[in-house]
Amino acid sequence: MINRKETKKVYVGNVPIGGNSFISIQSMTNTNTKDVKSTVSQIKKLENAGCDIIRMAVNDLEDAAALREIKKEINIPIISDIQFNYKLALAACENESDAIRLNPGNIGASWKVKEVVEACKFHNIPIRVGVNSGSVKQEFLDKFNGVNASSICYSALEEIELLEKNNFYDIAVSLKASSVNLTIESYRKFSDMSNYPLHLGVTEAGSPKKGIVKSAIGIGTLLAEGIGDTIRVSLTSDPLEEVIAGKDILKALDLKREGIDLISCPTCARTKVDLIEIVNKAEEKLYSMDKNLKVAIMGCPVNGPGEAREADIGIACGHGEGLIFSKGEIIKKVPEDMLLSELLSEIEKIG
Repeated sequence: MINRKETKKVYVGNVPIGGNSFISIQSMTNTNTKDVKSTVSQIKKLENAGCDIIRMAVNDLEDAAALREIKKEINIPIISDIQFNYKLALAACENESDAIRLNPGNIGASWKVKEVVEACKFHNIPIRVGVNSGSVKQEFLDKFNGVNASSICYSALEEIELLEKNNFYDIAVSLKASSVNLTIESYRKFSDMSNYPLHLGVTEAGSPKKGIVKSAIGIGTLLAEGIGDTIRVSLTSDPLEEVIAGKDILKALDLKREGIDLISCPTCARTKVDLIEIVNKAEEKLYSMDKNLKVAIMGCPVNGPGEAREADIGIACGHGEGLIFSKGEIIKKVPEDMLLSELLSEIEKIG
């Protein structure tokens, strides 16, 4: 059992973050935001995969205006990612963004910060502030001898103070680094310093092959310690892979029950069917299925039957054939070329 740190609760649209709410999964579009059709199409795929909150870059006023049209077509809340230009933050608020990702220290004069804060108060939307290891303020680099957990955390605290001076407290915080160890250390330190909800992620994690490993270690370690309220797996890839990886991290820690939990054996010389192909095809079919099930696909009769019996449904394979189990009971024996189709058929029957 993971004992999560209870943080302040804020709402991004109808999705709560913090306050011991469920841990939400985020991703970010890589379409041109003003291309409403393409952006909506991508978001719908992410929704179907289990994305709870979507972030998108707002680079100009056309992007900001597109938010209102995008919002009509999707079912998850929007975070507008703003860099430097306070007018874009104001426009995003006017066009029904559900939250703003912005560092107040980057938008200039204090009156600009105040205008953004007042707009967020009026529209009742939160602000996520954050520091990446590559964007630590020089003052803190000098004070703490370079990029480390202290310079990252105190840079974030300064951004928060700019908002708090304007009596604004609907804040979430991220403290990302490309180094897994530095990411973990920074979030641990900040968690002891503040009760604002935390957005977890390892920034610039890379391609799926390496980025999923880095993210699973970084995000997973913190979640296992009870730290973190919302997550994004940042990958140089289709955002769909970010959402799938995020779900898998939460499932591995028993922090998310929705969706298929697929377990399979690593194969060995006892495996007499093409288990790798069966599992790969099963993953494609099962990842978006809206059923809360544990599915086991096991390659041989040594450990297979036992593992399959522990699952809601599963396969224990033999020589060119396999047994389909449900709740420990044998349903049928089927040939190898029908294993997957018969398994999927039985899963569809489960309510």
